[in-house]
Amino acid sequence: MENEQEKRHPKTFEPFAFILIVATSILGAIIGMQIVTSLGVTPNTAIIGALVAMLIARIPINWFLRYKSVHRQNLVQTAISSATFGAANSLLIPIGIPYLMGTPDLIVPMLLGAALAMFADATILYKIFDSKLFPASGTWAPGVATAESIKAGDKGGKRAGLLGIGALIGVVGSYLSIPMSAFGVAFIGNIWALGMFGVGLLIRQYSMPLFQIDVNALYIAHGVMIGAGIVALVQAAILVFGVSVKKKGDTATRSEKASDAEYTRPIAEARRTLGLGFIAYLVISLLIAIIGGLVTHMSAGMLIGFIVFAAFAAFVHEIIVGIAAMHSGWFPAFAVAFITLLGGMMIGFPPVALALLAGFSAATGPAFADMGFDLKTGYILRGNGKDKELEREGRKQQYITALIAFAVALVTVALAYPSYFAQNLVPPIDKVYVSTIQAGATPGVANQLLLWAIPGAILQLIGGSKRQLGVMFATGLLIATANACWAVLVGIAIRFLVTRFAKQEAVASMTILAAGFITGDALYNFFNSVFKLKK
Repeated sequence: MENEQEKRHPKTFEPFAFILIVATSILGAIIGMQIVTSLGVTPNTAIIGALVAMLIARIPINWFLRYKSVHRQNLVQTAISSATFGAANSLLIPIGIPYLMGTPDLIVPMLLGAALAMFADATILYKIFDSKLFPASGTWAPGVATAESIKAGDKGGKRAGLLGIGALIGVVGSYLSIPMSAFGVAFIGNIWALGMFGVGLLIRQYSMPLFQIDVNALYIAHGVMIGAGIVALVQAAILVFGVSVKKKGDTATRSEKASDAEYTRPIAEARRTLGLGFIAYLVISLLIAIIGGLVTHMSAGMLIGFIVFAAFAAFVHEIIVGIAAMHSGWFPAFAVAFITLLGGMMIGFPPVALALLAGFSAATGPAFADMGFDLKTGYILRGNGKDKELEREGRKQQYITALIAFAVALVTVALAYPSYFAQNLVPPIDKVYVSTIQAGATPGVANQLLLWAIPGAILQLIGGSKRQLGVMFATGLLIATANACWAVLVGIAIRFLVTRFAKQEAVASMTILAAGFITGDALYNFFNSVFKLKK
């Protein structure tokens, strides 16, 4: 692989690299805004960015030939992916809420707060990626797919052939309405976590037709996620903030030192990052409350309660979304933000505060998860952490690239949103948030949430922090993609048989094919959303 022995990673601010990063970021931001307002989803554009970089590398001009480097291709995919999710999920969705609420004066405060939350979100992930809480060895399936695509383009040969076959199967399967990303993830991720994810999907799909029970309308899924999420947060705190006895004169415990040897982010740094991250969210929620005029809508006590609750909800939101993304490749950001909104309604915050709360919560999580995917891609391309110095430098350049992409996304959204809103182009999920705020909390919602939080908490306790059974089960319950349950469960069954009875080479080939399934699914969904390939 080119640059495999290179000790200095390509820089984001190389003249042509910077221009290309900005250009692809603009493209990604426009794609994200257009598709999230028309279809309500955000496409994975990382593969598109990688393909653009590969095509550029074929142009016989010296500057372009530099993009034969897999590391430069990785920076391009990081840029377009960050801009897409940043513009659509972290910015446009939050500002659509006050617009639909009929409070256009809150759009700018919400945009500012969402932007700050987006930058904080990505920074926290960057600082704790490849720590014990979010290890680089985690699944992060879309990141694996992008890395395999780039490696196949670089090396060719059997790997490229397998990936191409997998991508073709992925495209055909997606055209036939088979969720191929779910099928591919089943071959890569933690089998226990994905098993519970598949069971959750199965219950969500068949609970209504078979038993006339709507797990969404009855807030069963939300309650399970609350219980699992609370336990997951405690488990994360034990992992990162766990106390053990220090030897005299030591600055770190022996257990911490042993743990740090496995990762590029020490426990102490992760601990400090999470503490500072929560403080950052407190400051952002205070800023939103002040410039959003909540001082005139609330008592001092209620205002303090809003600031603390908003910061805590944003913090928990990103952790839960990050865990789901790492294990399944899917992240239920909309649903978890909706849970935050329900909590705010039960506390009794006024509608204006609820609009800002929902937007602030929705802004965190997507950037966190997407950066995890991008850093996983880089981690694989840089040799899976064998050269820690190269890994740290490459990750830093990806982080800088993502910040540039987020800044481009912010400018793009700020310039474009008046035109979008004038045409009533608003992300569909915003209508759900607003209708919920306007309807108010219905009697019995709190009881339902508390009731179903109990099995969620128990399941999460049983699985522990490595398997995340409760969070993954709740994630499945919250996702309504048809037949995704069968894709996951059949994929797990095939994986079990191949792993048990086939040679090691077949297992390695299965991973590349799985990456192809995810790649093909991403390509099909992207082009289908742009060109309407299927009515």
